[in-house]
Amino acid sequence: MSSTIDAPEAEAQGRRKETLETVVVRFCGDSGDGMQLVGTQMTNVSAAFGNDVSTLPDFPAEIRAPAGTLAGVSGYQLCFSNHDIFTPGDAVDTLVAMNPAALKTNVEDLKRGGTLIVNEDEFDKGNLTKAQYLSNPLAEGDVSLQAFRIHKVPMTRLTRDAVDGLGLTVREADRCKNFFALGLIYWLYERDSTATENWVKHKFGKKPEIMEANLRALRGGYNYGFSTEAFTVHYEVPPAKLPAGRYRKLTGNEATALGFVTAAKLAGKRLFYAGYPITPASDILHELAPHKNFGVRTLQAEDEIAAMSAAVGAAFAGELAITASSGPGICLKGEAMGLGMITELPMVIVDVQRGGPSTGLPTKTEQADLLLAMFGRNGESPLPIVAAQSPADCFYMAMEAMRIAVEFMVPVIFLTDGYVANGAEPWRIPELSELKPIEINHPTEPNGEDDVFLPYKRNEKLVRPWVKLGTPGLEHRIGGIEKAANSGHVSYDPDNHEAMVRVRAAKIDGIADYIPEQKVDGPESGEVLAISWGGTFGAVRTAARELQAEGKAVSHAHLQYLNPFPRNLGDIISRFKKVLVPELNMGQLRMLLRDKYLVDAKGLNKIKGKPFLVSEVVEAISDMLD
Repeated sequence: MSSTIDAPEAEAQGRRKETLETVVVRFCGDSGDGMQLVGTQMTNVSAAFGNDVSTLPDFPAEIRAPAGTLAGVSGYQLCFSNHDIFTPGDAVDTLVAMNPAALKTNVEDLKRGGTLIVNEDEFDKGNLTKAQYLSNPLAEGDVSLQAFRIHKVPMTRLTRDAVDGLGLTVREADRCKNFFALGLIYWLYERDSTATENWVKHKFGKKPEIMEANLRALRGGYNYGFSTEAFTVHYEVPPAKLPAGRYRKLTGNEATALGFVTAAKLAGKRLFYAGYPITPASDILHELAPHKNFGVRTLQAEDEIAAMSAAVGAAFAGELAITASSGPGICLKGEAMGLGMITELPMVIVDVQRGGPSTGLPTKTEQADLLLAMFGRNGESPLPIVAAQSPADCFYMAMEAMRIAVEFMVPVIFLTDGYVANGAEPWRIPELSELKPIEINHPTEPNGEDDVFLPYKRNEKLVRPWVKLGTPGLEHRIGGIEKAANSGHVSYDPDNHEAMVRVRAAKIDGIADYIPEQKVDGPESGEVLAISWGGTFGAVRTAARELQAEGKAVSHAHLQYLNPFPRNLGDIISRFKKVLVPELNMGQLRMLLRDKYLVDAKGLNKIKGKPFLVSEVVEAISDMLD
């Protein structure tokens, strides 16, 4: 452990140490208890140790629900392992509950025999009433929690004792109890606290008393685990054997932002971002704003319509333009997205999906915007759609979205979701040689006879030229009214309109020839093919591999290109007897697959604001096999 938290070996104290392959820990408490902070620190430490990690933050929907209520519970789940993992885990091994409401809303996910650590100081009459408990579940003789190994820890009192003498108010002292809980978990799973201590010193360096209080609380929790006789066993999870390279932990939103910055550098262009704050997409703006040194310019617009229109204007000026929102904001952006489509200008629109409709479940995950992305604009307005499968994959798919946008002169919709955007995992930092350049050519000479510039004259990909604003001799009309082929003049001719609609659609369809063919994980043919997209990747991939290990004829195809589909997808589907499509919606991809390939695909649909459990997918596939 760290040099500042020094302890003899547990075996010397009559305790045993178990080695585990995978552990799932969840911190939960009131939204003011700092659960996201300590969960992030636990993730950072585990990633730095060399474990593979996957996380699931869970935010309350209300900005500040009344303290101690069920609606105000905030949680952070972390899975860390000695091998490659794809999900933050199903059942929880260790649950830390800071108050009765946290216990009530999370205890069902704790596995039988799991470790339950509760802050018993918060189980008073008032908090029990807010959590709708009729009696104290920690009381002697209560059998409701008998399936778990319960550790009732007076965290509030012990934290106050640890920070005594620093001159803190009671409120300030109590805010440190999350670090007490973190220190206890660090002891339980042999985590090195050095990185967290350094973070505390950096974060609170200008407030020495707060810095010292958090450090004392962290050490107090660790020492409590070491000194108490309540814990008879603690655990270690060895490092994972990950591919060689330099790694960092990052979230999906961070990866999205870095992917766009990298794309701009590969293209030799500046990056322009216009957005309006909305959960859970706002962190993309937060991450991009500090990167002015990389040529990034950000605009927080007055509304979603203005943000989308600004992106169109930047693309017309010859800049790499992006915007991001969630479902409600994408609805508002629809008209200006259509403007970008008919003017055939390159830009990327990020949709970090959340529970809907309307405001819906703003802090919960869902993937119900696929049909919105496909059809959510007036007229015949097809756009390419790509989707990320994991937090780290957001980096690569952001670059791929930008490549398609500039190569085919079209707005591209990039789908992530709350689970992917807020989740975190280790990301191997790529070498520059591993990244493909993004080639951009702005014409400087007319492309028609008699030195006439034809802004809608197309190449073999049906792509029109991207003229940088202000290029002498290449001035042309721009706007949302239909254009005449080649010349770009305003045209109300019915035959021209049909020709332009069809050529724009054909351009999108032709992208299929310039994206990778679909891959299958497992046998190339068999009984059941599970087809997934977006953040369902981890649960479906894990479920399929579990069944493959049992000898079942199950395969998995995960789609990252949703419009157009990969050109070999129909052939893959035809080689399987049954198709299952797990989605966090009512069956949107299933509908598109049935329409495109006339396949009798079955759906596994969940609309609870939560990702799939691996067990749910295993059960659904097993039912189809039976």
